[in-house]
Amino acid sequence: MMRRLLVSGAAMALLAGCASTPPPGLKPGDVPAAFEQKGVVNAPIWPARDWWTNYGDPQLATLMDQAQANNLDIAQAAARLRQADARARQAGAALLPQVGARANVTTLYGQANGTSARETDYNAGLDVSYELDFWGRNRDLLESTRAQLRASQADRATVALTVTSGVANSYFQLLSLRERLSVARANLKSAQDILNLVRRRVTAGYSANADLIQQRAALAAEQAVLPALEQQELEARNALAILLGRPPEGFVVTGEALGALAPPPVAPGLPSALLARRPDIVAAEANLAAAHADLAAARTAYFPAISLTANGGVAYPALAAAIDTLPGVGLAAGAGLSLVQVIFDGGKTEGKIEESRAREEELLAAYRAAVIAAFSDVENALGSFAHLGAQEAALRDQVAQAEKALNAARRKYLAGSADFLVVTDAQRALYAARDQLSDIRRARLASSVALFKTMGGGFVQPAAATQ
Repeated sequence: MMRRLLVSGAAMALLAGCASTPPPGLKPGDVPAAFEQKGVVNAPIWPARDWWTNYGDPQLATLMDQAQANNLDIAQAAARLRQADARARQAGAALLPQVGARANVTTLYGQANGTSARETDYNAGLDVSYELDFWGRNRDLLESTRAQLRASQADRATVALTVTSGVANSYFQLLSLRERLSVARANLKSAQDILNLVRRRVTAGYSANADLIQQRAALAAEQAVLPALEQQELEARNALAILLGRPPEGFVVTGEALGALAPPPVAPGLPSALLARRPDIVAAEANLAAAHADLAAARTAYFPAISLTANGGVAYPALAAAIDTLPGVGLAAGAGLSLVQVIFDGGKTEGKIEESRAREEELLAAYRAAVIAAFSDVENALGSFAHLGAQEAALRDQVAQAEKALNAARRKYLAGSADFLVVTDAQRALYAARDQLSDIRRARLASSVALFKTMGGGFVQPAAATQ
Protein backbone atom coordinates (compact mmCIF):
# COMPACT_ATOMS: atom_id res chain seq x y z
CA MET A 1 0.00 0.00 0.00
CA MET A 2 2.82 2.38 0.89
CA ARG A 3 4.54 1.60 -2.41
CA ARG A 4 1.39 2.52 -4.35
CA LEU A 5 1.15 5.83 -2.53
CA LEU A 6 4.79 6.62 -3.28
CA VAL A 7 4.39 5.75 -6.96
CA SER A 8 1.19 7.77 -7.18
CA GLY A 9 2.82 10.76 -5.49
CA ALA A 10 5.84 10.58 -7.79
CA ALA A 11 3.59 10.45 -10.86
CA MET A 12 1.61 13.46 -9.65
CA ALA A 13 4.78 15.43 -8.98
CA LEU A 14 6.12 14.51 -12.43
CA LEU A 15 2.95 15.60 -14.19
CA ALA A 16 2.71 18.77 -12.14
CA GLY A 17 6.27 19.60 -13.15
CA CYS A 18 5.28 19.51 -16.84
CA ALA A 19 4.01 23.08 -16.49
CA SER A 20 7.55 24.34 -15.89
CA THR A 21 9.11 22.56 -18.86
CA PRO A 22 9.78 24.83 -21.86
CA PRO A 23 7.65 24.36 -24.97
CA PRO A 24 9.16 22.55 -27.96
CA GLY A 25 11.15 24.75 -30.32
CA LEU A 26 12.99 24.92 -33.63
CA LYS A 27 15.16 22.19 -35.02
CA PRO A 28 18.91 22.84 -35.41
CA GLY A 29 18.69 23.25 -39.19
CA ASP A 30 15.81 25.72 -39.14
CA VAL A 31 18.02 28.79 -38.54
CA PRO A 32 20.86 29.33 -41.06
CA ALA A 33 24.20 30.75 -39.98
CA ALA A 34 24.06 33.65 -42.47
CA PHE A 35 22.00 35.03 -45.34
CA GLU A 36 23.16 34.09 -48.83
CA GLN A 37 22.07 37.35 -50.47
CA LYS A 38 24.20 40.26 -49.33
CA GLY A 39 22.89 43.68 -48.39
CA VAL A 40 24.38 47.04 -49.30
CA VAL A 41 27.86 47.50 -47.90
CA ASN A 42 28.08 49.90 -44.91
CA ALA A 43 24.27 50.12 -44.74
CA PRO A 44 22.48 50.37 -41.38
CA ILE A 45 21.77 47.00 -39.77
CA TRP A 46 18.04 46.33 -39.35
CA PRO A 47 15.35 48.95 -40.05
CA ALA A 48 14.52 51.80 -37.71
CA ARG A 49 11.01 52.01 -36.25
CA ASP A 50 10.28 55.05 -38.46
CA TRP A 51 11.99 53.58 -41.54
CA TRP A 52 9.83 55.59 -43.95
CA THR A 53 11.53 58.85 -42.92
CA ASN A 54 14.69 57.62 -44.67
CA TYR A 55 13.04 58.24 -48.05
CA GLY A 56 13.25 61.97 -47.34
CA ASP A 57 9.65 62.75 -48.37
CA PRO A 58 7.74 64.87 -45.82
CA GLN A 59 4.40 64.04 -47.43
CA LEU A 60 5.04 60.31 -46.98
CA ALA A 61 5.77 60.90 -43.29
CA THR A 62 2.51 62.84 -42.92
CA LEU A 63 0.55 60.05 -44.59
CA MET A 64 2.14 57.51 -42.24
CA ASP A 65 1.09 59.53 -39.19
CA GLN A 66 -2.48 59.68 -40.46
CA ALA A 67 -2.55 55.94 -41.18
CA GLN A 68 -1.26 55.00 -37.73
CA ALA A 69 -3.85 57.25 -36.09
CA ASN A 70 -6.90 56.47 -38.25
CA ASN A 71 -6.45 53.13 -40.02
CA LEU A 72 -9.38 50.85 -39.19
CA ASP A 73 -7.38 47.62 -39.33
CA ILE A 74 -5.01 49.00 -36.71
CA ALA A 75 -8.00 50.08 -34.62
CA GLN A 76 -9.40 46.53 -34.74
CA ALA A 77 -6.02 45.05 -33.78
CA ALA A 78 -5.75 47.48 -30.86
CA ALA A 79 -9.20 46.43 -29.65
CA ARG A 80 -8.19 42.76 -29.85
CA LEU A 81 -5.08 43.60 -27.83
CA ARG A 82 -7.19 45.17 -25.08
CA GLN A 83 -9.37 42.05 -25.04
CA ALA A 84 -6.29 39.86 -24.58
CA ASP A 85 -5.06 42.10 -21.77
CA ALA A 86 -8.43 41.84 -20.03
CA ARG A 87 -8.38 38.03 -20.33
CA ALA A 88 -4.90 37.95 -18.78
CA ARG A 89 -6.14 40.00 -15.82
CA GLN A 90 -9.10 37.65 -15.40
CA ALA A 91 -6.80 34.63 -15.36
CA GLY A 92 -4.53 36.27 -12.80
CA ALA A 93 -7.49 36.85 -10.47
CA ALA A 94 -7.86 33.07 -9.99
CA LEU A 95 -4.59 33.03 -8.03
CA LEU A 96 -6.01 35.39 -5.40
CA PRO A 97 -8.71 34.85 -2.76
CA GLN A 98 -12.23 35.88 -3.69
CA VAL A 99 -13.91 38.15 -1.11
CA GLY A 100 -17.59 39.06 -1.16
CA ALA A 101 -20.06 40.86 1.09
CA ARG A 102 -23.54 39.52 1.90
CA ALA A 103 -26.63 40.59 3.81
CA ASN A 104 -29.75 38.48 4.22
CA VAL A 105 -33.09 39.11 5.95
CA THR A 106 -35.58 36.24 6.28
CA THR A 107 -39.02 36.43 7.86
CA LEU A 108 -40.64 33.18 8.98
CA TYR A 109 -44.35 32.83 9.80
CA GLY A 110 -46.34 29.82 10.81
CA GLN A 111 -49.83 28.98 12.20
CA ALA A 112 -51.20 25.75 13.69
CA ASN A 113 -54.02 24.87 16.10
CA GLY A 114 -55.01 28.50 16.48
CA THR A 115 -51.50 29.57 17.41
CA SER A 116 -49.26 31.63 15.15
CA ALA A 117 -45.61 32.61 15.40
CA ARG A 118 -43.36 34.99 13.50
CA GLU A 119 -39.59 35.22 13.45
CA THR A 120 -37.17 37.45 11.51
CA ASP A 121 -33.63 36.18 11.00
CA TYR A 122 -30.83 38.22 9.49
CA ASN A 123 -27.12 38.03 8.93
CA ALA A 124 -24.42 40.22 7.38
CA GLY A 125 -20.78 39.55 6.84
CA LEU A 126 -17.95 38.66 4.50
CA ASP A 127 -17.37 35.45 2.54
CA VAL A 128 -13.87 34.42 1.52
CA SER A 129 -13.03 31.55 -0.82
CA TYR A 130 -9.71 30.39 -2.19
CA GLU A 131 -8.82 27.56 -4.54
CA LEU A 132 -5.49 26.04 -3.65
CA ASP A 133 -3.42 25.98 -6.84
CA PHE A 134 -1.57 22.93 -5.58
CA TRP A 135 -1.09 21.40 -9.04
CA GLY A 136 -0.40 24.69 -10.87
CA ARG A 137 -3.54 24.69 -13.03
CA ASN A 138 -4.33 28.36 -12.45
CA ARG A 139 -0.70 29.33 -12.99
CA ASP A 140 -0.72 27.44 -16.27
CA LEU A 141 -3.89 29.18 -17.39
CA LEU A 142 -2.39 32.52 -16.43
CA GLU A 143 0.74 31.73 -18.42
CA SER A 144 -1.45 30.77 -21.39
CA THR A 145 -3.30 34.08 -21.35
CA ARG A 146 -0.05 36.00 -20.92
CA ALA A 147 1.35 34.22 -23.98
CA GLN A 148 -1.83 35.05 -25.87
CA LEU A 149 -1.37 38.68 -24.82
CA ARG A 150 2.16 38.64 -26.26
CA ALA A 151 0.75 37.14 -29.44
CA SER A 152 -1.86 39.91 -29.64
CA GLN A 153 0.82 42.55 -29.15
CA ALA A 154 2.83 41.01 -31.98
CA ASP A 155 -0.30 40.70 -34.13
CA ARG A 156 -0.97 44.40 -33.71
CA ALA A 157 2.61 45.15 -34.73
CA THR A 158 2.13 42.91 -37.79
CA VAL A 159 -1.02 44.78 -38.77
CA ALA A 160 0.69 48.15 -38.27
CA LEU A 161 3.66 47.01 -40.38
CA THR A 162 1.32 45.77 -43.11
CA VAL A 163 -0.53 49.09 -43.11
CA THR A 164 2.60 51.27 -43.21
CA SER A 165 4.06 49.12 -45.98
CA GLY A 166 0.79 49.41 -47.87
CA VAL A 167 0.78 53.20 -47.48
CA ALA A 168 4.35 53.47 -48.81
CA ASN A 169 3.63 51.18 -51.76
CA SER A 170 0.36 52.94 -52.60
CA TYR A 171 2.05 56.33 -52.40
CA PHE A 172 4.88 55.22 -54.68
CA GLN A 173 2.38 53.63 -57.04
CA LEU A 174 0.38 56.87 -57.20
CA LEU A 175 3.47 58.98 -57.92
CA SER A 176 4.67 56.45 -60.49
CA LEU A 177 1.35 56.55 -62.31
CA ARG A 178 1.44 60.33 -62.36
CA GLU A 179 4.97 60.17 -63.69
CA ARG A 180 3.89 57.70 -66.37
CA LEU A 181 1.02 60.01 -67.24
CA SER A 182 3.53 62.83 -67.66
CA VAL A 183 5.67 60.58 -69.86
CA ALA A 184 2.61 59.57 -71.88
CA ARG A 185 1.68 63.22 -72.41
CA ALA A 186 5.25 63.99 -73.49
CA ASN A 187 5.13 61.02 -75.85
CA LEU A 188 1.82 62.29 -77.20
CA LYS A 189 3.29 65.74 -77.81
CA SER A 190 6.29 64.19 -79.52
CA ALA A 191 4.01 62.09 -81.71
CA GLN A 192 1.99 65.21 -82.57
CA ASP A 193 5.18 67.09 -83.52
CA ILE A 194 6.24 64.24 -85.79
CA LEU A 195 2.76 64.17 -87.30
CA ASN A 196 3.01 67.89 -88.12
CA LEU A 197 6.42 67.26 -89.66
CA VAL A 198 5.12 64.39 -91.78
CA ARG A 199 2.10 66.42 -92.84
CA ARG A 200 4.36 69.21 -94.16
CA ARG A 201 6.50 66.74 -96.05
CA VAL A 202 3.47 65.04 -97.58
CA THR A 203 2.01 68.41 -98.56
CA ALA A 204 5.31 69.36 -100.16
CA GLY A 205 5.42 66.05 -102.00
CA TYR A 206 8.55 64.72 -100.27
CA SER A 207 6.79 61.82 -98.50
CA ALA A 208 4.03 59.39 -99.34
CA ASN A 209 0.58 59.70 -97.84
CA ALA A 210 1.10 56.30 -96.20
CA ASP A 211 3.60 57.93 -93.84
CA LEU A 212 0.92 60.34 -92.68
CA ILE A 213 -1.58 57.51 -92.09
CA GLN A 214 0.99 55.53 -90.15
CA GLN A 215 1.86 58.45 -87.88
CA ARG A 216 -1.81 59.17 -87.25
CA ALA A 217 -2.18 55.57 -86.07
CA ALA A 218 0.81 56.01 -83.76
CA LEU A 219 -0.72 59.21 -82.38
CA ALA A 220 -4.04 57.46 -81.72
CA ALA A 221 -2.20 54.67 -79.90
CA GLU A 222 -0.57 57.21 -77.58
CA GLN A 223 -3.92 58.90 -76.96
CA ALA A 224 -5.43 55.53 -75.93
CA VAL A 225 -2.80 55.12 -73.20
CA LEU A 226 -3.91 58.19 -71.25
CA PRO A 227 -7.43 57.08 -70.12
CA ALA A 228 -6.12 53.75 -68.81
CA LEU A 229 -3.38 55.46 -66.79
CA GLU A 230 -5.83 58.05 -65.47
CA GLN A 231 -8.12 55.28 -64.21
CA GLN A 232 -5.22 53.51 -62.52
CA GLU A 233 -4.19 56.80 -60.90
CA LEU A 234 -7.73 57.26 -59.59
CA GLU A 235 -7.82 53.76 -58.09
CA ALA A 236 -4.38 54.15 -56.49
CA ARG A 237 -5.41 57.44 -54.86
CA ASN A 238 -8.63 55.88 -53.52
CA ALA A 239 -6.73 52.85 -52.18
CA LEU A 240 -4.36 55.19 -50.35
CA ALA A 241 -7.33 57.05 -48.83
CA ILE A 242 -8.77 53.77 -47.50
CA LEU A 243 -5.47 52.96 -45.80
CA LEU A 244 -5.70 56.33 -44.07
CA GLY A 245 -9.17 55.43 -42.76
CA ARG A 246 -11.02 58.10 -44.71
CA PRO A 247 -13.32 58.31 -47.75
CA PRO A 248 -11.63 59.18 -51.04
CA GLU A 249 -13.76 62.25 -51.69
CA GLY A 250 -11.70 65.38 -51.22
CA PHE A 251 -8.48 63.45 -50.66
CA VAL A 252 -5.52 65.23 -52.26
CA VAL A 253 -1.91 64.12 -52.74
CA THR A 254 0.26 66.89 -54.09
CA GLY A 255 3.17 64.83 -55.45
CA GLU A 256 3.38 64.55 -59.23
CA ALA A 257 6.32 62.21 -59.79
CA LEU A 258 8.83 60.01 -58.02
CA GLY A 259 11.35 62.79 -58.55
CA ALA A 260 14.54 62.30 -56.61
CA LEU A 261 13.14 59.56 -54.37
CA ALA A 262 15.73 56.84 -53.86
CA PRO A 263 15.45 53.67 -51.80
CA PRO A 264 17.46 53.98 -48.57
CA PRO A 265 19.97 51.18 -47.95
CA VAL A 266 19.48 48.63 -45.19
CA ALA A 267 21.17 45.34 -44.38
CA PRO A 268 20.20 42.33 -42.23
CA GLY A 269 22.10 41.14 -39.22
CA LEU A 270 22.41 37.54 -38.14
CA PRO A 271 19.49 35.30 -39.15
CA SER A 272 18.95 34.28 -35.53
CA ALA A 273 18.21 37.93 -34.64
CA LEU A 274 15.33 37.90 -37.11
CA LEU A 275 13.38 35.65 -34.72
CA ALA A 276 12.91 38.59 -32.32
CA ARG A 277 12.45 41.23 -35.04
CA ARG A 278 9.62 39.74 -37.07
CA PRO A 279 6.30 40.25 -35.24
CA ASP A 280 4.67 37.34 -37.08
CA ILE A 281 7.39 35.00 -35.77
CA VAL A 282 7.00 36.39 -32.26
CA ALA A 283 3.23 35.82 -32.49
CA ALA A 284 3.71 32.23 -33.68
CA GLU A 285 6.14 31.54 -30.83
CA ALA A 286 3.77 33.06 -28.27
CA ASN A 287 0.85 30.99 -29.59
CA LEU A 288 3.01 27.87 -29.19
CA ALA A 289 3.82 28.85 -25.59
CA ALA A 290 0.11 29.35 -24.89
CA ALA A 291 -0.71 25.91 -26.29
CA HIS A 292 2.03 24.36 -24.15
CA ALA A 293 0.57 25.99 -21.03
CA ASP A 294 -2.93 24.81 -21.99
CA LEU A 295 -1.60 21.25 -22.26
CA ALA A 296 -0.06 21.50 -18.79
CA ALA A 297 -3.34 22.87 -17.41
CA ALA A 298 -5.32 20.05 -19.05
CA ARG A 299 -3.13 17.43 -17.34
CA THR A 300 -4.04 18.76 -13.90
CA ALA A 301 -7.60 17.48 -14.40
CA TYR A 302 -6.31 14.12 -13.12
CA PHE A 303 -5.74 15.67 -9.69
CA PRO A 304 -8.30 16.72 -7.06
CA ALA A 305 -9.46 20.33 -6.76
CA ILE A 306 -9.00 21.75 -3.25
CA SER A 307 -10.91 24.82 -2.08
CA LEU A 308 -11.02 26.70 1.23
CA THR A 309 -13.99 28.79 2.32
CA ALA A 310 -14.55 31.07 5.30
CA ASN A 311 -17.23 33.53 6.38
CA GLY A 312 -17.80 35.84 9.30
CA GLY A 313 -20.14 38.61 10.41
CA VAL A 314 -23.15 39.40 12.55
CA ALA A 315 -26.26 37.18 12.64
CA TYR A 316 -29.57 36.68 14.39
CA PRO A 317 -29.81 34.10 15.71
CA ALA A 318 -26.07 33.93 16.29
CA LEU A 319 -26.11 30.23 15.38
CA ALA A 320 -28.99 28.55 13.58
CA ALA A 321 -28.66 24.79 13.59
CA ALA A 322 -30.95 21.81 13.29
CA ILE A 323 -30.07 20.60 16.79
CA ASP A 324 -28.70 23.44 18.85
CA THR A 325 -29.67 27.04 18.09
CA LEU A 326 -27.93 29.95 19.83
CA PRO A 327 -30.52 32.74 20.12
CA GLY A 328 -29.79 36.49 20.11
CA VAL A 329 -27.62 38.79 18.04
CA GLY A 330 -23.95 37.96 17.95
CA LEU A 331 -20.87 37.20 15.94
CA ALA A 332 -21.06 34.26 13.54
CA ALA A 333 -18.26 32.55 11.64
CA GLY A 334 -17.72 29.44 9.59
CA ALA A 335 -14.96 27.64 7.71
CA GLY A 336 -14.86 24.77 5.28
CA LEU A 337 -12.65 22.71 3.05
CA SER A 338 -13.71 20.86 -0.09
CA LEU A 339 -11.90 18.30 -2.17
CA VAL A 340 -13.30 17.16 -5.51
CA GLN A 341 -11.80 14.32 -7.55
CA VAL A 342 -13.18 12.98 -10.82
CA ILE A 343 -13.18 9.18 -10.77
CA PHE A 344 -14.75 8.38 -14.14
CA ASP A 345 -15.68 10.76 -16.95
CA GLY A 346 -15.86 8.44 -19.94
CA GLY A 347 -12.50 9.55 -21.38
CA LYS A 348 -13.34 13.27 -21.37
CA THR A 349 -10.15 14.27 -19.56
CA GLU A 350 -7.96 12.12 -21.78
CA GLY A 351 -9.66 13.56 -24.86
CA LYS A 352 -9.02 17.11 -23.67
CA ILE A 353 -5.35 16.31 -23.07
CA GLU A 354 -5.00 14.74 -26.50
CA GLU A 355 -6.70 17.76 -28.09
CA SER A 356 -4.28 20.12 -26.30
CA ARG A 357 -1.31 17.98 -27.33
CA ALA A 358 -2.40 18.01 -30.98
CA ARG A 359 -2.92 21.78 -30.79
CA GLU A 360 0.63 22.20 -29.51
CA GLU A 361 1.98 20.07 -32.37
CA GLU A 362 -0.01 22.15 -34.87
CA LEU A 363 1.35 25.43 -33.54
CA LEU A 364 4.88 24.05 -33.41
CA ALA A 365 4.62 23.31 -37.14
CA ALA A 366 3.14 26.78 -37.72
CA TYR A 367 6.03 28.37 -35.78
CA ARG A 368 8.66 26.50 -37.79
CA ALA A 369 6.85 27.36 -41.04
CA ALA A 370 6.77 31.07 -40.10
CA VAL A 371 10.50 31.06 -39.34
CA ILE A 372 11.50 29.30 -42.56
CA ALA A 373 9.20 31.53 -44.64
CA ALA A 374 10.71 34.63 -42.99
CA PHE A 375 14.23 33.68 -44.06
CA SER A 376 12.96 33.08 -47.59
CA ASP A 377 11.26 36.50 -47.58
CA VAL A 378 14.52 38.24 -46.62
CA GLU A 379 16.51 36.37 -49.27
CA ASN A 380 13.94 37.24 -51.96
CA ALA A 381 13.78 40.89 -50.91
CA LEU A 382 17.57 41.26 -50.88
CA GLY A 383 17.84 39.66 -54.32
CA SER A 384 14.99 41.72 -55.76
CA PHE A 385 16.49 44.98 -54.46
CA ALA A 386 19.88 44.23 -56.05
CA HIS A 387 18.50 42.93 -59.35
CA LEU A 388 16.05 45.80 -59.82
CA GLY A 389 18.88 48.24 -59.17
CA ALA A 390 20.88 46.72 -62.01
CA GLN A 391 17.79 46.71 -64.24
CA GLU A 392 17.09 50.39 -63.50
CA ALA A 393 20.64 51.35 -64.44
CA ALA A 394 20.35 49.46 -67.72
CA LEU A 395 17.01 51.08 -68.54
CA ARG A 396 18.39 54.56 -67.91
CA ASP A 397 21.07 53.85 -70.49
CA GLN A 398 18.45 52.40 -72.84
CA VAL A 399 16.33 55.59 -72.62
CA ALA A 400 19.37 57.75 -73.31
CA GLN A 401 20.33 55.68 -76.34
CA ALA A 402 16.72 55.53 -77.58
CA GLU A 403 16.48 59.34 -77.47
CA LYS A 404 19.65 59.58 -79.56
CA ALA A 405 18.31 56.98 -81.99
CA LEU A 406 15.03 58.88 -82.46
CA ASN A 407 16.82 62.18 -83.06
CA ALA A 408 19.09 60.52 -85.62
CA ALA A 409 16.13 58.87 -87.36
CA ARG A 410 14.30 62.20 -87.59
CA ARG A 411 17.37 63.89 -89.13
CA LYS A 412 17.77 61.11 -91.68
CA TYR A 413 14.09 61.23 -92.52
CA LEU A 414 14.22 65.00 -93.03
CA ALA A 415 17.27 64.57 -95.22
CA GLY A 416 15.44 61.94 -97.26
CA SER A 417 18.02 59.25 -96.52
CA ALA A 418 15.77 57.02 -94.38
CA ASP A 419 12.31 55.59 -94.59
CA PHE A 420 9.63 56.80 -92.17
CA LEU A 421 9.42 53.30 -90.70
CA VAL A 422 12.77 53.97 -89.05
CA VAL A 423 11.26 56.96 -87.25
CA THR A 424 8.20 55.06 -86.04
CA ASP A 425 10.32 52.18 -84.78
CA ALA A 426 12.62 54.58 -82.94
CA GLN A 427 9.79 56.51 -81.27
CA ARG A 428 8.02 53.27 -80.29
CA ALA A 429 11.23 52.00 -78.65
CA LEU A 430 11.76 55.29 -76.81
CA TYR A 431 8.18 55.49 -75.50
CA ALA A 432 8.30 51.90 -74.25
CA ALA A 433 11.68 52.43 -72.56
CA ARG A 434 10.49 55.59 -70.80
CA ASP A 435 7.39 53.87 -69.49
CA GLN A 436 9.32 50.81 -68.38
CA LEU A 437 11.93 52.94 -66.61
CA SER A 438 9.23 54.71 -64.60
CA ASP A 439 7.66 51.40 -63.62
CA ILE A 440 11.02 49.89 -62.66
CA ARG A 441 11.78 52.89 -60.44
CA ARG A 442 8.49 52.24 -58.64
CA ALA A 443 9.26 48.52 -58.43
CA ARG A 444 12.66 49.22 -56.88
CA LEU A 445 11.09 51.51 -54.28
CA ALA A 446 8.52 48.78 -53.59
CA SER A 447 11.31 46.23 -53.21
CA SER A 448 12.96 48.45 -50.60
CA VAL A 449 9.64 48.63 -48.73
CA ALA A 450 9.42 44.83 -48.91
CA LEU A 451 12.96 44.63 -47.52
CA PHE A 452 12.05 46.85 -44.57
CA LYS A 453 8.91 44.77 -43.99
CA THR A 454 10.61 41.36 -44.19
CA MET A 455 13.19 42.55 -41.64
CA GLY A 456 10.45 43.46 -39.17
CA GLY A 457 10.07 47.18 -39.85
CA GLY A 458 11.87 48.19 -36.66
CA PHE A 459 9.94 45.84 -34.37
CA VAL A 460 11.96 44.41 -31.50
CA GLN A 461 10.52 41.87 -29.08
CA PRO A 462 10.72 43.22 -25.50
CA ALA A 463 13.29 41.52 -23.32
CA ALA A 464 10.62 40.59 -20.75
CA ALA A 465 8.66 38.78 -23.43
CA THR A 466 11.67 36.74 -24.54
CA GLN A 467 12.23 35.61 -20.95
